[in-house]
Amino acid sequence: MSSSVVAPDSPRTDRGLARATSWGAVSGPLAGALDDYVAHLRVERGLSANTTAAYRRDLARYVRHLEQRGRSTLGAVREDDVALFVTGLREGSDGGAPLSASSTARALAAVRGWHRFALAEGMTTQDPAAEVRAPTQLRRLPHALSVDAVTRLLDAAGLGQGPIPLRDRALLELLYSTGGRISEVVGLDVDALGWLDVEPGRDPGAAAVVRLRGKGDKERVVPVGSYARAALDAYLVGARPALAAAGTGTPALFLNTRGRPLSRQSAWAALQAASERAGLERVSPHTLRHSFATHLLQGGADVRVVQELLGHASVTTTQIYTMVTPDTLREVYAATHPRAL
Repeated sequence: MSSSVVAPDSPRTDRGLARATSWGAVSGPLAGALDDYVAHLRVERGLSANTTAAYRRDLARYVRHLEQRGRSTLGAVREDDVALFVTGLREGSDGGAPLSASSTARALAAVRGWHRFALAEGMTTQDPAAEVRAPTQLRRLPHALSVDAVTRLLDAAGLGQGPIPLRDRALLELLYSTGGRISEVVGLDVDALGWLDVEPGRDPGAAAVVRLRGKGDKERVVPVGSYARAALDAYLVGARPALAAAGTGTPALFLNTRGRPLSRQSAWAALQAASERAGLERVSPHTLRHSFATHLLQGGADVRVVQELLGHASVTTTQIYTMVTPDTLREVYAATHPRAL
C-alpha cells in the first residue's frame, strides 16, 4: 500500500494531501513504511487531510532522527532511540526547532501509533515506543468569553448591509449554538439542517438540529438554539440566494461572494472582523467552542452531555472545562467564609 492509493474526496482534501507530502517528504528505506502508515490513517481510520499532514510532519522528523542513528528499518528501532527523539524535540538538539511539551506529546503520539501499526501488521516483533513517556504538560484552562462578550461579538457580526453580514451572523451564531469546530461548520451542506419529530402542539423551532461530522468522520446531531435558528433563516432567505447566483451551484450552506463554499480562512477572517468591531481580543473559532462548553457547565449541564455535544471521544477531554478558576475560588470564598470580608 502507498499514499498514492488515497482518493481525494474534494479539492480541499487534494490540496491538504499535497501539503502533507511536501511538508513531510522523506526518502530512504523508511519512506515506504511511512507511506503505508499515512495511507492507513487516511483510508482506514478516516482522518482528515489536515490531521494526516500533522502526523506526516512529525513522523518525517522522526525518520530523520532514526536515519542519523543508523536505523534503516522499524524492527531495528530501540526504546532509547524513541526516548532520545523526545529529548531532541524538547531541546531542538536534532537540528529542528524546540517544541513545547504539548507539541512533543503530539509527536510522540504519532510515533507510538506508527509502531503499534507496524507491530499489528507483522512488520516488527516489538514496540519500542510503548514505555516512553511524554513530558509533563501544564493543564491550562481554555479561554472562554463571558456571555455578555459573546453577545457583543454576535451583534457585531451582523452590522452592515447586504448578504455578508447576514452570513457572518448566521455562521458565528451556529458556531456558538452548537460548539462545532470551524471545519465542521464551514463544511456543512444545507441539508445538514433538520428538525426532530415533536409532540403535537409544541413549537417545531425548538427542535431544530444540525448534523456535524467530526474527527474520524463521526457524525453527531446537535440542537440549534432559537437565536441561531433565526439567524440561519435570515441568511437562507435574504443572503444565500444572492451569493449562490454568482456560482454554478453547490449544496454548501455557507458561501463566499463567488458563490463557492466558504473556506476556513474566510470564516476566521469574518470572526476576526467581528471581534475587532466588538472590542474583543484573543478570539478564535475555538474560543466560541470553549465558551459553548463553559457556559453549558456553568448553567448546570452534565459533563457527559457536554461530551456528546462536543464530539469528544473521551470524557477526560471534556473535564478540563470543570476545573475551578482562581476567580471562582475567590468569589466562593468571599461569599461563604465567615471571616472572609
